[in-house]
Amino acid sequence: MIVYSFAIEALQLLLLLLAAPAFAGWVRTVKCRMQGRSYAGIFQPYRDIARLFTKEVILAENASWIFRFTPYLVFGVTVMIGGIVPFISTDLPFAATADVIALVMLFAIIRFFTALAGMDIGTAFGGMGSSREMMIASLAEPAMLMAIFTVSLAGNSTSLTRMVQVMAHGEFVIRPSLAFALLAYIMVHLTETGRIPVDNPSTHLELTMIHEAMILEYSGRHLALIEWAGQMKLFIFSTLGIAVFCPWGIPASNDLLAIIGGGALLAVKLAVLGVILVLIETGMAKMRLFRLTEYLGSAFLLATLGMLSFFILE
Repeated sequence: MIVYSFAIEALQLLLLLLAAPAFAGWVRTVKCRMQGRSYAGIFQPYRDIARLFTKEVILAENASWIFRFTPYLVFGVTVMIGGIVPFISTDLPFAATADVIALVMLFAIIRFFTALAGMDIGTAFGGMGSSREMMIASLAEPAMLMAIFTVSLAGNSTSLTRMVQVMAHGEFVIRPSLAFALLAYIMVHLTETGRIPVDNPSTHLELTMIHEAMILEYSGRHLALIEWAGQMKLFIFSTLGIAVFCPWGIPASNDLLAIIGGGALLAVKLAVLGVILVLIETGMAKMRLFRLTEYLGSAFLLATLGMLSFFILE
């Protein structure tokens, strides 16, 4: 039985590795269609990653071990996070050992080393992007914690597995607190994945770059690992939101038929979520950098209101 559980865990990690580029391609395709532009299709990210793996790695003369090590750390920790979030089953060996605080800590490790790598070469772009990333992180991480803590109050636990089990298989109750938490999480989702109105993932303009500024000096397989990890991060934040706020369909056991049905339902949810992300991006303009404090402050306020409303109403 234990071996079977680890097989399901391996299946989830494989799904993360293979489905993340397709989800990123789906979002890009829908966005291009809504804006009247042509796109190569949802499988273009696979071709981009494969092409980058065949290119030569070019390193600056003053690149230290941090710059060389960061792509592998970013990719490995992102895959580790994918094993924690229970999006195909709640009966996973890795998911039972970590909670929301550990999840945010792992994301912080990725951000910390990416910022160090951005400053390691000594370019103006890298230092600027690292500074902006740390400023955003100091506001986004508390808002994310408060949003998911609001959901954890319903399950009396910060364990993601416990939260999913209570929300999906417990008594259905309409909670206004979850509405505030969901709005806050959507704002944090757009921030952490570098989407409009916080960042534009398809631009390299120096006045707007945040994440792209830190990875401009990467090439070859290093850039492929970082880009792949970025696509997995978009997938993880989307599946985390689904698992916490819309977990219906995620099986509580490792029954193969239930997992197949839950996987099909997850694909539908991700397709709908991709359209919602595109609608948000298409309907909003890129925000000025110094307005982000107000934006993320509003996310933290919404999450706090959600927690307060839980205690007041429930």
